[in-house]
Amino acid sequence: MALKTRVREYREKAGLKQSELAELVHARRETIVHLENGRYNPSLKLAMDIAKVFHVTVETLFEFTED
Repeated sequence: MALKTRVREYREKAGLKQSELAELVHARRETIVHLENGRYNPSLKLAMDIAKVFHVTVETLFEFTED
């Protein structure tokens, strides 16, 4: 299974830089970079924190798909 993420799309729509989003969710910028590139599976807390920033559900931002 692979994790598909829409974090970059929502971040860009909100006009946020990766570093700004990272600061809002108390993560490192590198974590956001890896998350957007599909190389990092977030903890439930991080996923919920990011969803809260964009006022959407976790399921809106993240989806597991079959390879």
